[in-house]
Amino acid sequence: MLEVERLEVAYGDAVALRDVSLRVGPGEAVAVVGPNGAGKTTLVNALAGLLPARAGRWRLDGADLTRMAPHRVCRHGVAIVPEGRRLFTGMTVEENLDLGCYLPRARAARAESLERVWRTFPVLRERRRQLAGALSGGQQQMVAIGRALMACPRLLLLDEPSLGLAPAVVDQLFGVVADIHREGMAVLLVEQNVARALALAARAYVLEEGCIVAEGPAADLLRQPHIQQAYLGSG
Repeated sequence: MLEVERLEVAYGDAVALRDVSLRVGPGEAVAVVGPNGAGKTTLVNALAGLLPARAGRWRLDGADLTRMAPHRVCRHGVAIVPEGRRLFTGMTVEENLDLGCYLPRARAARAESLERVWRTFPVLRERRRQLAGALSGGQQQMVAIGRALMACPRLLLLDEPSLGLAPAVVDQLFGVVADIHREGMAVLLVEQNVARALALAARAYVLEEGCIVAEGPAADLLRQPHIQQAYLGSG
């Protein structure tokens, strides 16, 4: 499905990603973990078309998306839940959700997609006419995930969904992502909470200083001494 080959992204002369290759199979959940500043957000933004690549390429089902604008990437079935949520806080919950289904295919499925979001996050149905800026952080993250689902994606990019949230809210959101994956959607999860990410994903990549330093089945990575010492505080 998604194939990333030797991706390099830079901010001026500062290289943020170097020689990054990874893949996500159809319906697969894959995590990219690593410390703050490793390049995880840069990776997600590049794959969403928000940052240009200096070298390398990525494809989705054989289609080269490397130079595509974000709206064209979305048209190919990719949706992003960005770090920090990036909602329009002066718009209502439902108005923010509607922004996810602006493409014709998604617009045609609006009613069905909206009902799916209400089932997934019942509190949002109750607050559909409330301004997004008045919601709690966890509820805003629900809106961000719901907005991505409104695009009817085949690949969901999640950037640090647990950031700044209470543990109970993180539990709920990771449960929702697991349910979305079980329904058949491919997920690429970028996350600093290594234990949670590796518990969700079947495979994972470890990103440090812009480079992939380890990859493999998530359960195997959890047992590696370097992962335990660096990210789990054990070993």
